[in-house]
Formats: sequence, structure tokens, C-alpha cells
Amino acid sequence: MSAVLPATVAVQRAAPRKRRAPVAWVPVALTVLALAYLALVLFLPLAVVFVEALRKGFDFYLTALAEPDALAAMRLTLIAAAISVPLNLIFGVSAAWAIAKFDFRGKAVLITLIDLPFSVSPVIAGLIFVLLFGRMGWFGPWLAEHDLKVIFAVPGIVLATIFVTFPFVARELIPLMQAQGREEEEAAALLGASGWQAFWRITLPNVKWGLLYGVVLTNARAMGEFGAVSVVSGHIRGETNTLPLHIEILYNEYNFTASYACASVLALLALLTLVAKAIIEARQHRAMNLAVAEAREIQS
Repeated sequence: MSAVLPATVAVQRAAPRKRRAPVAWVPVALTVLALAYLALVLFLPLAVVFVEALRKGFDFYLTALAEPDALAAMRLTLIAAAISVPLNLIFGVSAAWAIAKFDFRGKAVLITLIDLPFSVSPVIAGLIFVLLFGRMGWFGPWLAEHDLKVIFAVPGIVLATIFVTFPFVARELIPLMQAQGREEEEAAALLGASGWQAFWRITLPNVKWGLLYGVVLTNARAMGEFGAVSVVSGHIRGETNTLPLHIEILYNEYNFTASYACASVLALLALLTLVAKAIIEARQHRAMNLAVAEAREIQS
């Protein structure tokens, strides 16, 4: 009997302990904390922007947006986005296709160059353009000789916008194309399809939602860019001020209501970007689920 008792005690000690169920208030507390944080850093600033923009009434709000300098700033912002987004779209698709579907020397260098704008401050990028294309820069004398102006002009703003936004499409498509693999393109090549046919009929349709997502992010960054554009613009009112720069000038002049009115345009753009992002992510998730279901049906 005495020999049985120690064995029983040992078995009881070795038996796994039951895990305690999580306390019911922990998920609730975490949810409340997350909502409070979002309200503090996201919802409250957005609400302040719209409240201050409409402080003097809707008529003053429309007048601030219809002011000639504000219209010129909006027009220049749209021009910079209209040029930079298509160029970055072409570059992003080409770079992602080359990196994900082919093996070549210098692939790691290309990936590093794509990530460069993420590691370089936009202000530093603007200074680099000044050193290259400014009056005393490397190409400054040649540009002056041919009566071409880049810095403190629209071309400099477009170049700065292109630089800070070109990683977004590529960085969205590269992991997506790598996850899809090369099997479908290789099968199309075996069936006699050319490289362009495989790209237009297989590669591009498979990444269309990721491509739209990258374009949305690129457009949002192009319209909201401040640092690099501020360095190369010269802050010439009505000529080289984009909308973020115009907002800064109004705020520094203590014209707070007008500055908030213009800022509300960028805030609306941010909200529309979030809505578009959510829609694209839902469509992309639905397409992935359909692809997985079709693959399971084929295997079964």
C-alpha cells in the first residue's frame, strides 16, 4: 500500500494542468483601449480639421477653396500626380515582373534601389535634386545655357514626386507575383505563347487588385507629399506651391480657417483612399478564396 501511494502522487503531478480560460474582461479592455487610441490619433484630428474648416460657415469654406492661389495649388498637385502615377505604374509593373518571373544579375541591386526612397528622407531627396539641377549644381550651367528650369519650377516638383512614390506599385506587386510562382507562364510558353501574351493574359489579370492597390497608395502619397516638394518648389505662390505647401503658408500667416479648409481636401482624399483600400482588399481576398476553391476542386 505504501508503494502505491507514491506512484499515485507522481502520476497526479505529471498529469497536465488544465489551462485557465482567459478572463472575460481582457478582450473588452483591449478593444476599448484600441478604440480609444484610434479616436485620439485618427478620428479626433480628422474631426478637428473639418470643424475648423467650417468654423466661419460654408460660404467662407467655398471662398477659401476658390481663391486663385488655392486653385493653382490644387491644379499643380493634380498635374504632379497625373504624371508621377502613370510613370510609376509602368516602372512598378516592369520591375515586379522582372524580379518575380526572371533570374538575372543585379536583381538584389534593383530591389535595393526600389527600397531607396523608403530609407532616404524626402528632404534629403529634395536637396539631391537641388545639387543636381540647381543653378550651382552639376547640370545647372547646361540647363541655364539651354534656358531650361528644373528647380523652383514644375519639372522639379514632378521629379521629386516621382522619386518619393515610385516604390509603392513595385513593392505591392513583387511579393504577390512571387507567391503566384512561374508555373502558369511556363505552361503558356510551352503551349506557344509569347512573353507579351503570357503577361497580358496571365500575369496582369492575376495581379489586377494588387496593382490597383499600389496605384491608390501612389496617388495618395503624390498628392500629400511635402518634404521633397518643399525643397525644390521655392514656395512661389500661384506657381510652384502644391496644396500641402499652400496649407503651410496659410497657417504661417495665421489664416487658420482657410488653411483648415484646404487641409480638409487632403483629409477627404485620405478617407477616400481608405475606402478604396478596403474595397480592393475585399475584392482581392474574395479572388484568392475563389482561386483556392477552384484548386481544391481540381485536386479532388
